Amino acid sequence: MTELLRRAAALVPADARSDAGCSAADVLEYLDQDEWEFALDLLGDFDGIAWQTPEYWKLLAAAAEEMYLPSAWFHWRGAETRNGLIRVDLQLVPGARKTPISGAGVLRPLWDVGGGDLRTARMWVESKPELEPGGRAVVRLLPLSPEAWRHLAEGDVITMHEAPPVAGEATVIQYHGCWGDTTAR
Repeated sequence: MTELLRRAAALVPADARSDAGCSAADVLEYLDQDEWEFALDLLGDFDGIAWQTPEYWKLLAAAAEEMYLPSAWFHWRGAETRNGLIRVDLQLVPGARKTPISGAGVLRPLWDVGGGDLRTARMWVESKPELEPGGRAVVRLLPLSPEAWRHLAEGDVITMHEAPPVAGEATVIQYHGCWGDTTAR
């Protein structure tokens, strides 16, 4: 497990910083002190999809699994490095759902990505374990067919469908395609 985390830390650019302001060198210090779980958390907080690869996230997922910790988030981020990052501000329509949405990427609703073109994408709710009926949250979308989403740009509005009527409305707040187009639109 320590070797997996050291290999992941070696992939982090020297100038990269985690959300907490830590560097890869800081991660290595925590590993030297046998603070494996903390090192894993730090490595998971580095942002920079341009340098992160599916291999980086596979290393973190494998380390989490060896420590008997949840690995779904690391698998999700690996899929984002392959398929692109789409973050939206989602407002569920009051009364459209009776039960909360699990935050961990389980739900796969249909999304109108323009002109009535319905496409499937998994959803990961950020910063909370579930999204309550009628609630609002920032969610990440992982499209089943990413190429059908590449026309989206920040500020575009898409709608979520589970059954008539519309279940929610979302505004694209971040888009970073990884289908040969690595610039934000």
